[in-house]
Amino acid sequence: MKKLSLIMACSLSLILVGCSEPAPQKEPEKAAEAIGGQSALYKMYQMARSGWSADAQVLTLNSIHLPEVPPIPGKAGAWQAIFTSDRLGRSRTYTYSVVESQGNLHKGAFAGQEGAWTGKQGVNTSFLIAAVQIESDAAYKTALENSADYDKKNPGMTISVMLEKTPKFASPTWRIVWGESVGTSAYSVYVDATTGDFLEKMH
Repeated sequence: MKKLSLIMACSLSLILVGCSEPAPQKEPEKAAEAIGGQSALYKMYQMARSGWSADAQVLTLNSIHLPEVPPIPGKAGAWQAIFTSDRLGRSRTYTYSVVESQGNLHKGAFAGQEGAWTGKQGVNTSFLIAAVQIESDAAYKTALENSADYDKKNPGMTISVMLEKTPKFASPTWRIVWGESVGTSAYSVYVDATTGDFLEKMH
């Protein structure tokens, strides 16, 4: 009897083991990907408009390259925007990052410091976000089409991106910069952020 009970117990154990499903394997997390400036700007604008001031307008947008995010020309791992509010007479900085990173960069949209706003910052004026119809990587392609010789002579350079509105052009512009910043660059291209048209080369 004991022998029969032992056989039955062993058989039941084998059935349970055979029927149990292996634990599902977790898929590896996808590497963070760079994001276009227009896309990041809208995410920051939604936060600024709902959580800060309903009349928020765009003053500037700048790309921030992160070592953790593979570079894609015309896109970036993080972006920094400054919005303005005429009603409050204030400006406020926001960032959007695809990862947590150094320099107080948090994943997603993040509100930063406020400052004074008098209607102008240097030569830059604020503008409605609706004027930004062209994504930054599309602006880069337009800039590259008009910069084939320079790009060929300077392969692998970091591409930085700015969005601003100056008296020089009627619409806000993407400024595609070959280099880490405008101050250290010897070459950049202006592209209309509303139409996507090539505007001017700067040496």
